[in-house]
Amino acid sequence: MADVHNPATRSKNMRAIGTRDTAIEKRLAGLLNAAGFSFTVQDAGLPGRPDFVLAEYRCIIFTHGCFWHHHDCYLFKVPATRTDFWLAKIDGNVRRDRRDIAQLAGQGWRVLVVWECALRGRLRLDDAALAARLEEWICGGSGSAQIDTRGISALDPGAKTPFSS
Repeated sequence: MADVHNPATRSKNMRAIGTRDTAIEKRLAGLLNAAGFSFTVQDAGLPGRPDFVLAEYRCIIFTHGCFWHHHDCYLFKVPATRTDFWLAKIDGNVRRDRRDIAQLAGQGWRVLVVWECALRGRLRLDDAALAARLEEWICGGSGSAQIDTRGISALDPGAKTPFSS
């Protein structure tokens, strides 16, 4: 299937995709604020420029878009056009995520990845469920984890990337 936009329009659309203050970041920030957690955002001094840094708890939280970071959920679909280009780009994102999480863990940070599907879409978690999982992880002192529509689970920064051999 061919792209429905000409190259100039597609380029303009792609440039408009924000990297900070996204809807999912705003929702997560609201939940963290409501729970009384102090945090900083987009810390350029740390690997991966984490979305949220809770220094008091030595915690890092990333919000990952399911498409851009290849989450195995209903929001991820392999593009029908320029497939090789997109798979290589997404694979690069996954490799960078893995590297950044490993570096942060090596510096003594606990890392939480909150996937887009947990924050928006038909299977999203409601605010109470999401807030409970966040507080459980932040205050619980457990290792790195991820939250998606299935709940909270361990995060393996050493896992293979989805497209590499």
